[in-house]
Amino acid sequence: MIIDHPLLGPRDAQEFTYLGDASLINRPDWQCENALSEFHDYLYLRDNPAGEHRELWYHEQGDRSWLVVTRNTVTHEILSVELAHDVAKAVTAGRSAK
Repeated sequence: MIIDHPLLGPRDAQEFTYLGDASLINRPDWQCENALSEFHDYLYLRDNPAGEHRELWYHEQGDRSWLVVTRNTVTHEILSVELAHDVAKAVTAGRSAK
């Protein structure tokens, strides 16, 4: 599988480490009242979707960047690749706009 890195261009997926669901980028607040329950869910409860899914990948054998890859889990077709930093900034900007 080839991942089209936003900065480096097409790279073999073997250069990357898959790190799970990209919707879980934001960790729970460890100081909240139900932190234990929230961290349990954050760490262990995962969906296993068939179809389009946003995933977090780490470019371990490259520039050490974090990417959000939107991929079809049935066909392995990669639909988009974004820097995780840019995705996190957009999420933060969306929260502050509310």
